[in-house]
Amino acid sequence: MRELSPAELATHLKTNRPALLDVREPWEFEICHIEGSRLVPMSRIPLACEDMDRGQEIVVICHHGIRSRQVGLYLESRGFDHIINLSTGIEGWARDVDPAMPVY
Repeated sequence: MRELSPAELATHLKTNRPALLDVREPWEFEICHIEGSRLVPMSRIPLACEDMDRGQEIVVICHHGIRSRQVGLYLESRGFDHIINLSTGIEGWARDVDPAMPVY
């Protein structure tokens, strides 16, 4: 699993189209999210990963980067080879990339 900072991910997204997997809870996602993200709360990942493309690059997103790292490790254990964790999470994204984004 790779770790990308918010600034590194913003640059990566200019030339790549990974799946953006937000593993927070629905109430968190409603407050703020990166456009194009798919919400799958962490508790639903075991079922959802059965329908996910193991060959696709996936960026895992949460509030601070901790839950997403755990999900990334889980996905790797299930055969996903192209996982990126957004270090510092959506909070870091709001601080470093999109200061207009609401935070909580």
